[in-house]
Amino acid sequence: MFEKIDKKKKLLDSKRPFLKTTIDTLKKYYDVELTYNSNAIEGNTLTRIQTKLILEDGITIGKGKSLKEHLEVINHKEAIDYIEDIVSKDIDISENVIKNLHYIILKSINNENAGIYRSVNVLISGSKHRPPEHFLVEDQMRELISWYNENKTKLHPVELAAVFHHKYTYIHPFIDGNGRSARLLTNLILMRSGYPICVIRMEDRDEYMNALEKASVNDDYTNFIEIIEKAVYSSLDMYLYIVG
Repeated sequence: MFEKIDKKKKLLDSKRPFLKTTIDTLKKYYDVELTYNSNAIEGNTLTRIQTKLILEDGITIGKGKSLKEHLEVINHKEAIDYIEDIVSKDIDISENVIKNLHYIILKSINNENAGIYRSVNVLISGSKHRPPEHFLVEDQMRELISWYNENKTKLHPVELAAVFHHKYTYIHPFIDGNGRSARLLTNLILMRSGYPICVIRMEDRDEYMNALEKASVNDDYTNFIEIIEKAVYSSLDMYLYIVG
């Protein structure tokens, strides 16, 4: 699959630079798609259309929808803007970047814990994996950054992004917002290597969660890497369709 991805990316790169109208079209599309799907995976009940109305028209969705769900949409879009800005400035992943990103995701929702590593132990519902005790989080996050820096020129960017994603969620560094920040950091890694934003779709939630569990419990990354590969391949196809 890496060879197929590389061929698609090479074809896409040959069509650069993109027209501004093309960039704007893709930006609007992926702001909605990534925000809708990532939030939905975490239980947000706003539909794709409702997400689009909030982001593009500033409409407040009433009946049965909470302020928290609205803020999750607005914050996630701002978090996408943040990683795009990071990429444009050639800033790499660091603890500060991770904490800033997490702060954006949780601000006005859970200010007390936004951008701050958890200070309590946690359990993940439905998982056999038990995240490390809270006093180990800071050291393990530093080890994760070291692992990333050691492997970013050794592994294929898609494999690097997938393994980083799992290692991050394995640590579960924050009280809330780990899944959303993991998917955004995955995209930050991919975008730094010239790949388009990829989306884990709500329809694939069970497969995605099962693959994460398999990696955590059995140390087997095969299925999870395949999920990221498919997401990247799909985005490359979409970009090529719009670019023409």
